[in-house]
Amino acid sequence: MLVATTRGRADKPGEMFSGERALTPNFAEITVSVPPDSARKAGEVSWPRKLPPNPATDFATVKAQEIDRPAAENWLSRSVRKSPDRSVLVFIHGFNNHFEDAVFRFAQIVHDSGAHSVPVLATWPSRGSLLAYGYDRESTNYTRNAVENLFQYLARDPQVKEVSILAHSMGNWLALESLRQMAIRNDGLPSKFKNVMLAAPDVDVDVFRSQIIDMGKQRPRFTLFVSRDDRALAVSRRVWGNVSRLGAIDPEQSPYKEEMAANDITVIDLTKVKAGDRLHHSKFAESPEIVQLIGARLSSGQALTDSRLGLGDHIVAATAGAAHTVGAAAGLVASAPLAVVDQNTRQNYAHHVETLGMSVSGGGSSRTAANNCNAKVPGTKDCPQ
Repeated sequence: MLVATTRGRADKPGEMFSGERALTPNFAEITVSVPPDSARKAGEVSWPRKLPPNPATDFATVKAQEIDRPAAENWLSRSVRKSPDRSVLVFIHGFNNHFEDAVFRFAQIVHDSGAHSVPVLATWPSRGSLLAYGYDRESTNYTRNAVENLFQYLARDPQVKEVSILAHSMGNWLALESLRQMAIRNDGLPSKFKNVMLAAPDVDVDVFRSQIIDMGKQRPRFTLFVSRDDRALAVSRRVWGNVSRLGAIDPEQSPYKEEMAANDITVIDLTKVKAGDRLHHSKFAESPEIVQLIGARLSSGQALTDSRLGLGDHIVAATAGAAHTVGAAAGLVASAPLAVVDQNTRQNYAHHVETLGMSVSGGGSSRTAANNCNAKVPGTKDCPQ
């Protein structure tokens, strides 16, 4: 995958990018080895239990190289020419993600989807802590220009024929604001931007309404994934003045039903889907059926249908074929492919949730020394080959 990021370079040996902000964007080329499907379930990231990681059972970093902008452009051009449909898939992760979280999750998404699109990870400075919500939100604002510049480059590149954007949680704010800026600057969005998928968006519904208007009439196909039992978005709603968050609306109720129909926005209601973390914030990524439903539709160029056609047995019946999929589980703290993990600061998810006064059992993910060492670039003094 190609990485474009506003994260700063890390100071620790073996760590690539931190959660702090860089003055200018950085780029990297990363290759991740994914174990066979028989070794894990779709939607799961298989963290190594010991070192060195076993490629037959574990995710493993094969290459991690920082590159400059010209090299990034060359990588993209070469990769697009090899793509069957010359398409690009841009993923923007959500709140509470370390750099390594986004890398491994995106690798899992691309693999499980069977996507032929060139994968581009746009990652922004998140500190990977539930207690850094304000910092993360300001980091998305800080990154708007950089992501818009990425979009503008993809629009100009004649090699790129189609662009899809996948965003999760707070990453939706960044995706929408960047598209809005681009539309205002260019008097519309390019036709090659085909699909924008908004999974559990942590976005004010009133602000979303204005963003859509600002983008104009020529827009990509928007697909919105909602879940009314999303506990993370329930907390966010209280933080933001008790205004509904876009990812937790009831799409059958007014005024949302009428507004979504008027703007030709497809809504997939995942409320009844039993998958994902205990906060119900990552169902779209961790339900194999939903992942495959999305991929089966996008791989054939079809718009996604309403989830009433896809729940339960109907989903299973509709999921033949490869999958273009969305998002990453921003609600969970995942282990790392590339970066040094500080055990004193990288606390597990359940501990953070309990700090906020919520009760979660089974949702945490403690890290072992083996997982942490696997996160380091091979050959460093902390993790010798």
